[in-house]
Amino acid sequence: LIGQISKLMNRRINELLKNEDISEFNAAQGTIIYVLSKQGPLAIKDISVQTGLAKTSLTSMLDRMEKLGFVRKSENENDKRSTIIELCDSTVGYGQVLERVSEKMNEEFYKGLKAKEVERFEATLEKILRNLEG
Repeated sequence: LIGQISKLMNRRINELLKNEDISEFNAAQGTIIYVLSKQGPLAIKDISVQTGLAKTSLTSMLDRMEKLGFVRKSENENDKRSTIIELCDSTVGYGQVLERVSEKMNEEFYKGLKAKEVERFEATLEKILRNLEG
């Protein structure tokens, strides 16, 4: 069920992006842009934690996003083995659009559920997440 929901959510996010006249990036790339717009520059490992994307997938995705001019990479001054990712100036404006898309997705996702149901559901998902993280 979680896999099916994930696929449908990504499909719906892509539709919502298209409705916002955004065709430059997909749902996964939008998630990265959203996280960076909320939290500022982050190390790749932190982006991985925030997005749930595997580092290997994330690294190749970030390479493509850098070539497209969405993000830029720099050396982490505190840890030379780590790379910092930040949004390019031209990408910063997408944060507000992605916020709207996120709000719309949440409305659709939780439609018909009461606040207590949402609370219990999210608590259960957090338990599952902790279980899988080991």
